[in-house]
Amino acid sequence: MGQRVVRVNELLKREISHILHTRYQAETVEVSILSVDVSPNLRSAKVFFATHGDPAIRERAERFFSRHHESIRREMAKAVTLKFLPHLEFIYDKGADYGEKLNQLLDDLGLEGETFPEPED
Repeated sequence: MGQRVVRVNELLKREISHILHTRYQAETVEVSILSVDVSPNLRSAKVFFATHGDPAIRERAERFFSRHHESIRREMAKAVTLKFLPHLEFIYDKGADYGEKLNQLLDDLGLEGETFPEPED
């Protein structure tokens, strides 16, 4: 991946997060933008997000993004100057769910505060 695409990924991630947490704060308070993956021709971008809480929050976030993806893109166009402004596709990142389940399993084991012996050489 070229250095330009990496910089555009970070720029779009920062700008989308800013738009969500300023203009759409009430609807997206439980949403985090994890990463953005722009195609090499800069025409499309996959925006990966995660939610905090139960599955109902995820469903609300998915409905929100399906309704507002074009308005988010228009707002982004005001702040970001690119030859082509990519079309945005919002995708829920299931990795956050796996991490949350793993944390829950560790909590259930009750290993907090226990010390483990050092391995012998």
